[in-house]
Amino acid sequence: MTHQRILEFKTAGRSTRDISSAVADVVAQSGVQCGLVHVFVQHTSCSLAITENADPDVRRDLEDVLKRLAPDGDPQYRHDLEGPDDMAAHIRSVLTDTGLTVPVGAGRLLLGTWQGIFLWEHRTSSQRRSVVVTVIGT
Repeated sequence: MTHQRILEFKTAGRSTRDISSAVADVVAQSGVQCGLVHVFVQHTSCSLAITENADPDVRRDLEDVLKRLAPDGDPQYRHDLEGPDDMAAHIRSVLTDTGLTVPVGAGRLLLGTWQGIFLWEHRTSSQRRSVVVTVIGT
């Protein structure tokens, strides 16, 4: 059995947003008891992450690391059509991930105790983002 849905999110600019419950809802609607869910964001300037869902300092620290690795407005960037955060956002997306796979068991996500699925916006302004959730299994 395969079930697919596209979720739409409006981000608040550069930040992380927990989308675990939205993905879990798609899994529940699918009727799949045992299988996999693949989550894919259809953009090149944001990403997905499975990380700590209890302490927001983890996500703040991850953001701080990316600020050092891909700073906004680096004069060596050639691509800056949409502003100083444009190329930095693309680099951040490549360094992280645009797709994740999570096991499904007993009709639910088999995330660890402290894990959550996050949409990670790399642009500094609010954006509309589409996330494809595909559930495969029995």
